[in-house]
Amino acid sequence: MAGHSKWANIQHRKGKQDKLRSKMFSKLAKEITVAAKMGDPDPDKNPRLRLAVKAAKAASVPKDVIDRAIRKSQGGDAEDYTEIRYEGYGPNGIAIIVETMTDNLNRTASNVRSYFTKHGGNLGTTGSVSFMFDRVGEIIYPATVGDADTVMMAALEAGADDVESDGDGHWIYCADTALAEVSEALETALGESTESKLIWKPQTRTDVDLETATRLMKLIDTLEEDDDVQTVTANFDVPEDVAAKL
Repeated sequence: MAGHSKWANIQHRKGKQDKLRSKMFSKLAKEITVAAKMGDPDPDKNPRLRLAVKAAKAASVPKDVIDRAIRKSQGGDAEDYTEIRYEGYGPNGIAIIVETMTDNLNRTASNVRSYFTKHGGNLGTTGSVSFMFDRVGEIIYPATVGDADTVMMAALEAGADDVESDGDGHWIYCADTALAEVSEALETALGESTESKLIWKPQTRTDVDLETATRLMKLIDTLEEDDDVQTVTANFDVPEDVAAKL
């Protein structure tokens, strides 16, 4: 059982995340609208929408915002968004995957390319770095739900593939196509999870020094501030001594 890296999915910058709260609400609402438009507007009949609503609730998105996003999907004025993934390398060759949802492909492609170039990276072609990641479902539980062995047993019985536990919580991984099913089975066994989502999980991670970490943070911050960008994932770790200086 590997120790979970809290740096893996760039969730460590709480102050930054708080500052981007309204932008995050907007991105979560966009995902809800797209999920509802592509499938059934009833979350119980639409696994993608159910996960989107759960993610929004976990982020404390108000219920009226969630309901409005679903209603918007059924209206004739709902925007047509295209989902597109960009792949590239950041400073020192760190692999980065950027998932976007856009109504203007030219704008998004130009912006993402300029961010990489400005911050010492370069945008690659589709598939240029994704082979270094696995597309999986991730289900997160707090440490208070039980010890590592208890969660491991529950996860395996639910159909999960792996669990990473530490003092902060439990990260359960499963096949991307099984996320809704495994998540529901775990809720029966352990209660409601903190998060359930699809992610790009790095197969390996590279430790970075202070200079590289600082440059990567600037690139990732710039990407996350773009309204068209939904998620950013990179395959690096920040050692504790470096993290203390950031």
